[in-house]
Amino acid sequence: MTKRIGKWFTERPCSTAAWIGLCLFGWLAQIVLATEENDAPGAVEPVASERSVPLFNDAHFHLLNYVQHGISARDYFKLVGDRVGRVAMFGIPLQQKWDYFVSGDRVPNYYLLSDAALYYYSFVDAVIAMEYLSLSDAQKARVDPMITGFNPTDMYASDHIRRVLLTFPGVFSGIGEFSVHKEFVSSKIAGHTASLRNPALDRILEAVAEIGLVAILHCDIDTVRKGERPAHYDNLLRLLAAHPNASVIWAHTGLGRFVAPAEQHLALLDEMLSDARYDHVMLDISWDEVAEYVVHDDATATAWATLLEKHPTRFLFGTDSVAPLNWAGYAKTHTVYQPLWERLEPATRAQTERLNYERVFDAAAPKVRAWERDQLAGASP
Repeated sequence: MTKRIGKWFTERPCSTAAWIGLCLFGWLAQIVLATEENDAPGAVEPVASERSVPLFNDAHFHLLNYVQHGISARDYFKLVGDRVGRVAMFGIPLQQKWDYFVSGDRVPNYYLLSDAALYYYSFVDAVIAMEYLSLSDAQKARVDPMITGFNPTDMYASDHIRRVLLTFPGVFSGIGEFSVHKEFVSSKIAGHTASLRNPALDRILEAVAEIGLVAILHCDIDTVRKGERPAHYDNLLRLLAAHPNASVIWAHTGLGRFVAPAEQHLALLDEMLSDARYDHVMLDISWDEVAEYVVHDDATATAWATLLEKHPTRFLFGTDSVAPLNWAGYAKTHTVYQPLWERLEPATRAQTERLNYERVFDAAAPKVRAWERDQLAGASP
């Protein structure tokens, strides 16, 4: 449903009234879809099994939602059982303000459900750290927590990242998902708008390289109204090329709810992945909205499969699930991707679902722990 809305929105000029009507319709659609996802059949805790290989590792999972509500890390493991191997776990760096003079008693729990602003919520990092520390050693070994509670327009953002690492040593593996350009989100955030040209972003990626972190970056490849060439693609490439030692995962391959793939999308991805200047960049194919684009029809699914086969070490699967209530809702993205999985060679599928994740995060963790030890040792009297 939202895919059709996005297509209508991006392809047709509309009046202010039509724009408002569309947004209201989109909000209602999100409520319905969220309800359907969490009430899906088969929503029971998975029974323990003797599965030796998990279905997937999840490179993109939000434990909390836009009002910092969600499930506990312990409940996450009750939900997934042994079906998931490892997970990059994070909150959401933004808090949706409940402005009574805008929403009244209508409680907004999603950014499309209120005209009130979003603001950066730094305490989310402490919440994620404490959730991680509540786990057993065996569960901790399956989680890669991520730092998200920083403002990417702030030159002090890199200081926040370092401060969190030294406050909770032994916990975090990376940063993100954090956003630069994201359809309706960017314009709702209080304060200065994030930009790919902001030197604060350079300082963040310099810290990522110095420490050895993994960075998950959400940056829409284009605006909701397409031009001849995606609006943000070239600036993103310039940023990534300037930081060759930073391990970066480009979330959703630049797609979004209202940013559908342009005709040249796969060609642009292939161009980037074939260029040695971007060997440090991975792409995740998380989010059920993205999955719907990928498997839109047989020809599209085959074209994506061809790209993954050409670059089998560069893609990671993620659910992009937000505070799920059951297995069916959590695993929806993986289920939607079935036509893609069927088109991949077994080795490529294994790399996309599991092995690329392990390579990226296994390389990061020792570097981050070593940096923490060096910093803490230097601070000792």
